[in-house]
Amino acid sequence: MPFVRIDLPDTVSPQDAQALGDAVHQALVASFEVPSDDRFQVLARHAPGALVCTPSYLGVQHSARVALVQITCSFGRTLAQKRALYARIVQNAAQAGFAAADVVIHLVETERENWSFGEGVAHYAPAAS
Repeated sequence: MPFVRIDLPDTVSPQDAQALGDAVHQALVASFEVPSDDRFQVLARHAPGALVCTPSYLGVQHSARVALVQITCSFGRTLAQKRALYARIVQNAAQAGFAAADVVIHLVETERENWSFGEGVAHYAPAAS
């Protein structure tokens, strides 16, 4: 059920953006045990000036090819699972041509009742009594 948003500079090709989307999804399947058909992503490429990332933060040097990855998911994963996810995303992203330093990940956790997958139904909420 994760919802993934990947924001990239428009200098990244659509093919490389898709490859990064694949890399993130594969990491979610492996590290968070997400079903392989549970894929909801927005891949957004932005014009110069529309994507802001500091060149250096916490000793990490970012290039002009930085990818901002936001993953919204339900609560319940351990810190070890989160660390494994981050590492796997970076490992997979390298195969898609992205430097480890250029993959910035932000995990947002939300209650399961906050999800609807269509038809106006809160699919994971307890049934109304």
